[in-house]
Amino acid sequence: MKASKNQSRIKRKIHIRKKVNGDAERPRLVVFRSNTHIYAQIVNDHEGATIVSASTLSLSKSEPGLRCNKAGAEKVGKEIARLAKDKNISKVVFDRNGYIYHGRVKAVADGAREGGLEF
Repeated sequence: MKASKNQSRIKRKIHIRKKVNGDAERPRLVVFRSNTHIYAQIVNDHEGATIVSASTLSLSKSEPGLRCNKAGAEKVGKEIARLAKDKNISKVVFDRNGYIYHGRVKAVADGAREGGLEF
């Protein structure tokens, strides 16, 4: 039986997570994409704690009309970079979470780079 898209993504995610690890110096920037929203969070894996997070869901409260497209994803990237700068984080490890580096996932990364984060 053929694996579903999500099952294949989870398999890729496991392979990626063997190499991509976040610590206090360089935490991990994780992107999750759903049908309705895009989420990004910065995680310290040694403590198992989320440091900052941003999403189109949280940003839509202040910006009505924000959609889950490339423009919305780029705004999420800029917001996560701004929040990271407030916590004195400038370098991160990018975790695409099994998604291909294209479209909304790439837009989040570009927005975070524009906001001042280094990958």
